[in-house]
Amino acid sequence: MNTSSTSQNITLDIVAKLWNLCNVLKDDGVTYNEYVTELTYLLFLKMAKETGTEDQLPAGYRWDDLERKTAPNRLEFYKLLLIHLGSHGSLLVRQIFANASSFIKKPTTLSTLVTEIDKLDWYNARQEGLGDLYEGLLEKNANEKKSGAGQYFTPRPLIDCMVTLMQPRLEDIIQDPAAGTGGFLISANRYIRQHSNPDAWTDAQQRKYHKNTFYGMEFVQDTHRLALMNLMLHGLDSDPKESGIHYGDSLSPEIEALPKATLILTNPPFGTKKGGGLPTRTDFTFSTSNKQFCFLQHIYRWLKPGGRAAVILPDNVLFEGNTGKQIRADLMDKCSLHTILRLPTGIFYAQGVKTNVLFFTRGEGDKSNTKEVWVYDMRANMPAFGKRTPFTRSYFAGFEAAFGADPLGGPASLAKRVDTGETGRFRHFTREWIADRGDSLDISWLKDESAGNSEDLPEPAALAQEAMDELNSALEELKGIMRELGEEIYGE
Repeated sequence: MNTSSTSQNITLDIVAKLWNLCNVLKDDGVTYNEYVTELTYLLFLKMAKETGTEDQLPAGYRWDDLERKTAPNRLEFYKLLLIHLGSHGSLLVRQIFANASSFIKKPTTLSTLVTEIDKLDWYNARQEGLGDLYEGLLEKNANEKKSGAGQYFTPRPLIDCMVTLMQPRLEDIIQDPAAGTGGFLISANRYIRQHSNPDAWTDAQQRKYHKNTFYGMEFVQDTHRLALMNLMLHGLDSDPKESGIHYGDSLSPEIEALPKATLILTNPPFGTKKGGGLPTRTDFTFSTSNKQFCFLQHIYRWLKPGGRAAVILPDNVLFEGNTGKQIRADLMDKCSLHTILRLPTGIFYAQGVKTNVLFFTRGEGDKSNTKEVWVYDMRANMPAFGKRTPFTRSYFAGFEAAFGADPLGGPASLAKRVDTGETGRFRHFTREWIADRGDSLDISWLKDESAGNSEDLPEPAALAQEAMDELNSALEELKGIMRELGEEIYGE
């Protein structure tokens, strides 16, 4: 029997059962995103019992206390419990339950959730890893277009590729200023542990690792609590007073809570700052309301000399003029922007968005550090990714081989790279050539023969079914809103 396959099946089975419990909340008009937040509260209580860590919860406000309540009184107690845990217990508990409130309206709904959660195979869940279970829930939520959660969830194959190429080390200070649900930090933690021997770490190394290695910031409180839960279940027990994911705005002075980093891995939010205003930070050289350009400035300013970064950015960052051109020039002056990966479309929650990964290393002083930029085109002539063609790690094999073994993209490493010419995916361009093009980094050369290819389109029946599924989902959501407003729904 394939043990790895069996373990994965156990995790998938539990994830499916937890996800299906969302149907219990439909009559209460609860959205998918609200359900995952609600489930986080309940799972935290249950998992604290299962893992023997209930001492971080105040007595009288634990899973057994909730379960012992009679069904009619359980919901009222649960709502009081959420308020109480927002200001009592360990710092982690207070952060996860900060400003918590329940979306559940019917006592029977809560009782069903408690009963069904209690019935799950928690022994095997612990054996296979509670972190993988929770990550599976977050991925399910991200894949539901109507949940809106995809913007906080970067595809794990992409995260793992970026982490592998950047090779996190025990001595690194690692940061994600747009942490979402914590995927980059969790993957970096996994990489370090797999490529070193934690049992051989000295006491000083252990302390440094848990207190001064992983840092992040997340602006949305519900997403922040999901990230804290995710890190905890993956054994990333950072000190919440120092490291870990902070609740705050990286484009404000709150960023001072995070130290300068030797490695930054991130996928900043797309669009402009809310309300179109400027960031409240005063340390940016170039003023703009474009969040991606603000985050880009933060990243190369917050890197220590010799520090490295891998950041996901949309196409407009590569070609936008005026301030955008100035920021790109400043980036290439201060850093070695050695590699750009043009990503395929269809791998993010917004299907049409075109994205790239920029890999760069912070230089010493202000002299120009970018001598040449290598561009790998993984966008042209690729499958149409979606439910029928899942986006997997195997698609990165060619790029990872071409990138090479040096996470810093040093001159010796770049010299070993092979330019595949106009018919291949990997080419290099000098800094002078880029300057002659107005510092535009929107570089492509392959004819995309897959664009508009009708042979790649699904069958009409499949397209029709997808459209029907979308309409039915939208209809259910509207019905939920009408029920909440107390309106009568025809046919029910």
